[in-house]
Amino acid sequence: MRFGLFIPQGWRMDLVGIDPVDHWSTMSGLAAHADAGPWESIWVYDHFHTTPVPTQEATHEAWSLMAAFAATTSRVRLGQMCTCMAYRNPAYLAKVASTIDAISGGRVEMGIGAGWYEHEWRAYGYGFPSAGERLAALDEGVQIMRDAWRDGSATLAGRHYQVDGAIVQPKPLQENGIPLWIAGGGERKTLRTAAKYAQYTNFDGTLEGFTHKSSVLAEHCREVGTDFTAITRSANYNIAIGHTQDEVDNRLSWLEGHLTASIGAEQAAGQLGSIRDLPGAGTPDQIIANLSALRDAGMTYAILYFPELAYDTTGLRLFEQEVIPALQ
Repeated sequence: MRFGLFIPQGWRMDLVGIDPVDHWSTMSGLAAHADAGPWESIWVYDHFHTTPVPTQEATHEAWSLMAAFAATTSRVRLGQMCTCMAYRNPAYLAKVASTIDAISGGRVEMGIGAGWYEHEWRAYGYGFPSAGERLAALDEGVQIMRDAWRDGSATLAGRHYQVDGAIVQPKPLQENGIPLWIAGGGERKTLRTAAKYAQYTNFDGTLEGFTHKSSVLAEHCREVGTDFTAITRSANYNIAIGHTQDEVDNRLSWLEGHLTASIGAEQAAGQLGSIRDLPGAGTPDQIIANLSALRDAGMTYAILYFPELAYDTTGLRLFEQEVIPALQ
């Protein structure tokens, strides 16, 4: 199994209380730790406003961070989970990603999706098209990026995007272009787009959900004539780890207090629901068992989020020492 690490960037209230002057040193220090350790990749989110509710807390922009990490790390691959197609023209985005690939020496991953956070869409003037329109735009945009990285230019007269000889030079350093991660589990459109274009997918990380989405993806691959086994299937996991259950509970209690102070008890409880009793919560042995079952189901790339990472790296180090060696 391969492992990626989310770097705190503020979106999930994970830089609260840290002076903005220290944000970059916090993020870059964790990126350097991952670069020197067992992680294959580091990741950020492509969002502008905090979640689960917009606040005035910082949220650092994803592709700016990609460029910075490209220049300050040397080994780990660099991804976003996931870039919202509508936030940037796809030909422009292809150019940005290609430039960062050059800076990094060929280490960029392109996580891409249709987008969902309505508040920031409207706040930034993007409107908020229907899900069908957003998914159709995703399909067109992925075609543009694929062609630009393969040929050095792209032309498409689509419903949502029109480009005419958009030059993207230099092309990515990676021989086959930047790997495409199609994120999301929409069964009729997103997974069909993934079947057509993706080298990686990222969807539901529970055993039941992952197994079901995988079967849907496999059917789309049969229909469009692509090799299902050539697509790496990944999932994201929120981690709460401890040597004992008491330590796990203490970590969750800290997170509840941390979030309650910023977004209130109701929203904090909702956020804890995305961790407690799910595959990433437990002792090392419990998490190993959970992820082993998922690996057996075909989930071979886990991307992990540690909510406390900007303040406390003990959970990260425990995961590195006991979980990763058991699963790699």
